[in-house]
Amino acid sequence: MPYNIAMVSDNFYPQPGGVESHIYQLSSKLINRGHKVIVITHAFKGRKGVRYLTNGLKVYYVPFWTVYRETTFPTVFSFFPIFRNIVVRERIEIVHGHASLSNLCNEAILHARTMGLFTVFTDHSLFGFADAGSILTNKLLKFTLSDVDHVICVSHTCKENCVLRASLDPLMVSVIPNAVVAENFRPLSHDSVNPRRNSGPGSPQPLGSHDTITIVAIMRLFYNKGVDLLIAAIPRVLASHPNVRFIVAGTGPKAIDLEQMIERNMLQDRILLLGAVRHEEVRDVMVKGHIFLNPSLTEAFGTVIVEAASCGLYIVCTRVGGVPEVLPNHMTEFAAPEEDDIVAATGRAIAKLREGKVRTDLFHGQVKQMYSWTDVAERTERVYDGVVGAAGSEEFGGGDAARGRAGVRSFALIDRLKRYYGCGIWAGKLFCLCAVVDYLLYIVLEIFAPRSRIDMCRDWPKKLFEGDKAKTADLVEESDPLTRKRGLRRRVQKEEPDAI
Repeated sequence: MPYNIAMVSDNFYPQPGGVESHIYQLSSKLINRGHKVIVITHAFKGRKGVRYLTNGLKVYYVPFWTVYRETTFPTVFSFFPIFRNIVVRERIEIVHGHASLSNLCNEAILHARTMGLFTVFTDHSLFGFADAGSILTNKLLKFTLSDVDHVICVSHTCKENCVLRASLDPLMVSVIPNAVVAENFRPLSHDSVNPRRNSGPGSPQPLGSHDTITIVAIMRLFYNKGVDLLIAAIPRVLASHPNVRFIVAGTGPKAIDLEQMIERNMLQDRILLLGAVRHEEVRDVMVKGHIFLNPSLTEAFGTVIVEAASCGLYIVCTRVGGVPEVLPNHMTEFAAPEEDDIVAATGRAIAKLREGKVRTDLFHGQVKQMYSWTDVAERTERVYDGVVGAAGSEEFGGGDAARGRAGVRSFALIDRLKRYYGCGIWAGKLFCLCAVVDYLLYIVLEIFAPRSRIDMCRDWPKKLFEGDKAKTADLVEESDPLTRKRGLRRRVQKEEPDAI
């Protein structure tokens, strides 16, 4: 059964990142499976309004003010009129929010429940429980997820963290990992036009003691990505291994510290800083290396290490969060998030490559079999089926077990207030007040901006895939091939949306 789905998050292209890639790839695969998918995010520099991406994916870039790391300023209610207009004109049935720190995601789930829409949330991050920032974030997450239909996490560690933070029933949380388009991350040994195909990093031949080994690090230069560990470890690794060089790509507030380390140790000839790298250029950077170093302090999944392994790089990473679940042990060298352990793990990885103990030439094929966005889309579609199906089954007497697996069902305001009230002595009352004000605002919008005044948007014409041949035969009854082709052409022209 096809659904009309809205993906909502502050994180989307043109900003690079794992969440952004996840939303785009998942949306594209869901469109291929016959669903209608749009993306709602905030405006970026030089990009606002409505844009169409590949495969007919429509993106609404809403002009809101961003405050920190491309996250919009929280207003709770000002987003509702625009959100309602988009949802109504696109005939949205399911609102799927991404990232717990995304303000648009949290507000969209609140408004969607007020409008009686199904909601799904995907968590991509891990958070603590002790510091002030984590306490406030966890309370906000509890507010959002106390009235959501289903939750998806990208790893089992992420699921445990999310269940504890938001006090969720584990039965309403599913684990669906990220994936990678393996064909976009091929090693040099798989590039038939590359003259170095027999001597690239993916080659099984051991590296000699005098051969240069390149270590690649691609990350956002923020504290949680372990940049301080990287800055402390690089001089020690280079001092112990004279035939090693580094390539570091990424931007962030820690970039100045990295540059100062290079100046202080006079390592300009052994460390190459690339700055910001577009996602489509990441593969070109990775294939220049032999080892990928990821010193992150917290990571729910770590898509970048899967991309690096697909490019034929041996992975050195910290054993934190969901990282140990991502790749098998023969592809990775794990380290504790400590300077000494990272230096030791990097040394072990260099020694294994020089001795030929690691078959990095096999990594690409193995990653291609392990991760697929088509599989992620199929599993996400089953979540949607469970959410919509459980709602229908409850109308006919669905039990508590079904409600636990699918999530929250009732859209009645009194039932929603009961769920919010249980979020805390003071926070529960505040959440109830927000829900009541949101409901009153919805009534005002329905009265003074009725749905009859909102223009319904035409759907983008769907591509005809191999699996749609039977449906095509039903839609076009003519038996003559030429007549059928003309009929399809007229049908596509009739359904083509107006240019924006």
